[in-house]
Order: sequence, then C-alpha cells, then structure tokens
Amino acid sequence: PPSSSPHHPFSPEKHCTLRRSTSYPSTANNLTTASGITMFARSFLRTARASATAVPSARHARVFSRGFSAELSSDSYTDASIDRLEANQADSFLAIGTRRLFNADHDMFRESCREFFREHVVPHHAQWEEQGHVDREVWLKAGEMGLLGVNCPEKYGGLGADILYAAIVWEEQMYAKGSPSGPGFNLHSDIVMPYLLHLGTEEQKMKYLPDMNAGKKILAIAMTEPMAGSDLQGVRTTATKSDDGKGFVLNGSKTYITNGFLSDVVVVVAKTAPEKGAHGLSLFLVETGTPGFDKGTKLKKMGLKAQDTSELFFEDCYVPAEALLGEENKGFYSLMNELPQERLQIAAECQARAEAAFEEARTWTNERIAFGKPLFDKQVVRHKLAEMKTAITVNRAFIDNCLLLHSEGRLDQYTASMAKLATTDLAWNICDEAVQLHGGAGYMWEYPVARNLADSRVPRIYGGSNEIMKELIARTCKIEG
Repeated sequence: PPSSSPHHPFSPEKHCTLRRSTSYPSTANNLTTASGITMFARSFLRTARASATAVPSARHARVFSRGFSAELSSDSYTDASIDRLEANQADSFLAIGTRRLFNADHDMFRESCREFFREHVVPHHAQWEEQGHVDREVWLKAGEMGLLGVNCPEKYGGLGADILYAAIVWEEQMYAKGSPSGPGFNLHSDIVMPYLLHLGTEEQKMKYLPDMNAGKKILAIAMTEPMAGSDLQGVRTTATKSDDGKGFVLNGSKTYITNGFLSDVVVVVAKTAPEKGAHGLSLFLVETGTPGFDKGTKLKKMGLKAQDTSELFFEDCYVPAEALLGEENKGFYSLMNELPQERLQIAAECQARAEAAFEEARTWTNERIAFGKPLFDKQVVRHKLAEMKTAITVNRAFIDNCLLLHSEGRLDQYTASMAKLATTDLAWNICDEAVQLHGGAGYMWEYPVARNLADSRVPRIYGGSNEIMKELIARTCKIEG
C-alpha cells in the first residue's frame, strides 16, 4: 500500500502522534546534516547527564553513571513515563513515544535513527542485495550521524550513551521498510567493539576505536570454521610464537564471517595452546592487508543477501605481540563474557523484525480485497492476527526486561539464552504467518515479508544455535542433591 495511507505501518503520521513527556521540534527540520545530528545527539546526552547533578538521589546517581537520562531517576521516572503507552496499546508496534523503558530523549534519538535508515539505507538496499554487500559510504554516513559505537566512550569517538540507545539503533534498522539487514552496524558496534573496550590496551583503543566509530574501519569477528561452529573446542586455527619470539604466526581458515568482505580489522580466535582445548584460545587483532591474510569470495546465502559474508584464510600470517587482544590463553573466557550482550542483541533485533512483519501483515489484510471484502473481515484472518499480536506483546515484555537488566549489569547468560531462543523462534513463526497472510504476494521478493522470512531463519543458528541455548537453559532446571 502507498506510504501515505493512514494505515501504513511506516506512515510517519501514525508514528509521531503519541503523547510525549516533553515536546521537541522535529529532528528532520533542525538536523539537516549528518554532522549536525551527531552534535545534537551528543548535546542532549550531555544535557541529560548534567541535569542529574541537580537531584541528590543515590538511585539517580547510579543511573546516570550508566548514561541514562534524568527522566529515569527514581524521582522523575513515574512522571516521565506514566503516560507512555506500551507498544501493543499504540496504533502500531513501531510508534515512537511508547514503552516505559524509554523517555523523550530516547524518542529524539529514535527519530534521527529512523530518518537515517529511511533516507540512506532503504533506497539502496535492492542494489546492495545484488552486489552482496553495502557501500562503504553508508558506514561513513552512519559514523557521521553517531550511529556507530553508540555506547562507546566519547574519548574514543563514541556517543558515550547507554545500552538503551544502542538498542534503538538495533530496532530502527528492523523497523525500516523491508527490515534492511545489509549494514552490519550492530555486529560492528555491539558485538565486536566491546572486545576492544573491555580487553584492549589503551594503545589499541586509541589506534582503532576512533576510526571504527567514524565508520572508517569496519570490524568483524572470526570464530566459526568449517569444522567448528558452536563448539569452540573444535577451532583448528593456530597462533604459534614466531621464531624471534616477538609475535605470532597464524594458520587456518574461518567461514561465514559477517562483515568479512568489507572488514578492515578482524578479531581472530586462534589456539595458542592446542593441548588445552577451548581453554587454550586467544584473540588477535588482524588488519586487512597483513601478509598471509586473504579473503575468499562473498558467500551466497538464503537470506541477509546484502550483508557481506565471506571466508577468511591465514597462511603463515605474522602479527606482532601487540596484536594480542587480552591475555594469552584467556580467549574462551573473554568470549563467554561477551555472549550475553550478543544474544540480547540478536533477540532484540528479532523482536523488532517480528513487529515489523506483523504490521505489514496487518496493513495487507486490512486493505487487500477478497470476495468483495477486506481479508480482515474473515474470522480466520483476524484471529490469526490476534494470535500474532499476543505472542509479540508477551515476548516484548520479556525483551524489555532483559534490556533493563543489561543496562543495570544484571543480565546473566541463561536469561540471555532464553531471550535468544524465544525471540528467534518468535520471529521465524511471525514472519512465516505474515507470508501466509499475504498469499502468493508474500512469496515475491519485492514484498518485505518475503525478505523477512528469509532473513529470520539464520538467527536461530548464529550466536549459538537454539539447541545449544536449550542445553544452557536446562542447566538451571536441574535440582542438585
């Protein structure tokens, strides 16, 4: 249906009519340049933090130490959030101004994100699908607009915001028309970059992070191998000490590496003590162009067609000792520490994809005429929509709780595993139902639901397969003694 339709799930008129605790002029009218948006984003984050000093509340101080807006203090949370609808109560799951988890500052940032994906990603995505990767220009534009490294400290070129701002970027990419999956921003910023932040030396951080936040250097992480997926003990890539003792020599191959084709820096998982199995793993920062490091062709996939995925090869690839990220032989523990956020990111993205697919199906069934009436008039259709909306709403409550837990440093690996298991299955089921409700049109690539279904399959595999998630969750079910 045309985007001007009042029922269109991506209609800006629909998304901008909810109550706000504070009124702001439209970012579209005031932020005409990418750099302006970045400056504006940093400005309102600094203003929010500065206002925290006016409220002598221990809760307020703790919250601001994580970058929250003043409206999430104990004194103002209720006032700021009491009139915010939950997503299922609004006209659309995609409406701006919903969910008590967020506030007016988040809404402003969300508007700028929505504008970015609408203007700089959606119009080019079909071309990117054909070529198998996005253009580098979109990375630079994202960096200019402050959408990379959102919760990376300002001293390294990030916004210094909290995880909720990062989650807005995750969601808005999925809320854009067709849920464009090409740009690997989230893996770059919120899955790989934390390794540098948490493990890197100050020299490594200053060398890489500013360019990564600017979109000048693209990050990837190389774990998966032809014979090693979820089982890290199966990693065969080795990193042996060089003859001069001043570095390491990498040998091995990696596959299914997201951002691999465009990557400038790769975090490589390799065995430095093969006899120790998974406990002999180490992490290395390897730059594109390093002798002995080669990239294979872009892999053709069932979905995520615009997201570059490739094989990586290391043959007598020498890296200096300074390329070691974290402690030698401690890579396994570092990987485990970062997995909760990775799995939460996958879950939050899939939740947003499910919501976008539902809105597409809702619009279609309300406007598609069959047998002289809208499809929605058929009881079987509207009951299916009711089931879909209920499932999405129940899972949204869980995901928002996980986001809150993570912002407080309390998200454990088991809860994150539940989030990934539940939400990746939800997204697959919702996208499948959306295709069914579209009939033959749903099988056509030009319709967003077709792309959504294809793209929603692999999240049940990467980040640890859902079968592994069940095994992890099951550990909490055993009664000892």
